[in-house]
Amino acid sequence: MAVIEVSQLRKAYRGRGVLDGVDLTVGEGEIFGLLGANGAGKTTTVECCEGLRRADSGTVRVLGLDPVRQAHELRARIGVQLQETRLQDALRVGEALELYASFYPRPRDPADLATQWGLGGLRRTAFGKLSGGQRQRLFIALALVGNPQVAFLDELTTGLDPKARRETWELVREVRDSGVTVLLVSHFMDEVEALCDRAAVLDGGRIVASGTPRELIARAGVAGTLGFRPTAPLDLAELGRLPGVTGVTERDGRVEVTGTGGYADEVTRLLAGRGIVVTGLRIHERSLEDAFVTLTGRPDRAEQPDRAARTSRTDRPAVADPDRTAARRTR
Repeated sequence: MAVIEVSQLRKAYRGRGVLDGVDLTVGEGEIFGLLGANGAGKTTTVECCEGLRRADSGTVRVLGLDPVRQAHELRARIGVQLQETRLQDALRVGEALELYASFYPRPRDPADLATQWGLGGLRRTAFGKLSGGQRQRLFIALALVGNPQVAFLDELTTGLDPKARRETWELVREVRDSGVTVLLVSHFMDEVEALCDRAAVLDGGRIVASGTPRELIARAGVAGTLGFRPTAPLDLAELGRLPGVTGVTERDGRVEVTGTGGYADEVTRLLAGRGIVVTGLRIHERSLEDAFVTLTGRPDRAEQPDRAARTSRTDRPAVADPDRTAARRTR
């Protein structure tokens, strides 16, 4: 069952196109990654899905709802962690969680959520005194406090150290396993490769490839490298004829074999069959980062309209009912 359906989505800022016919489908209960260089249109795409930005054309449905026309109903069922967020410096962690919980009909328990995301001992700490990593965890917790069916997480682990990143990945898997569909926006390829069931690559305002991380790597035809020193004479031409092998070189007694698919298994099988022992074995695994560079034709590209055009609507870490929010502020 499709939870998010995007068809022919287009958006331009001041006459300069950012999205040019984006098609996207996210299934129920999966972690779906949206990849792209800075400024590629990732955030604009998800903001159209969240109802924070109106598309110029195309259709968007989230949980079967139009994010613009049915925004009030949709916002009670989704959680959003935005890329750029800010809270009042004096607001305490516990107060923020309780405030956001009050916006939803069936929220998570704020204390339990704080403990889950490593904020239990910080509930009385003011936002202004939190570290960058602590703020990031708070924003994620605020996105989940409404007990959403769909969670949009934009640059999930920015500012987190390696240990905190891996702990956060495990928590996101738990969120997915609880039945929540996650749309993860990221330019960290290792994060997408570790977390996502499927992913799509956005480049030049279009989706240029989609599938599982392994499928994206295979589609890009990215070559891996297997290097070693044989302890006995080896026929390099025979290596070059193996399935999947795209190149063989030898320099100063060291052999380098490049290839795709199961080429490494073919090479090791041949070596074992010839009784050849090797030393200094090194394997460079094909990665999603390699595939991304191949699919987009560049390691990074900065297209400024997507970032520059974002306005003050990106100052909220979770989406709440605006009518109820306004009413509470007037009390």
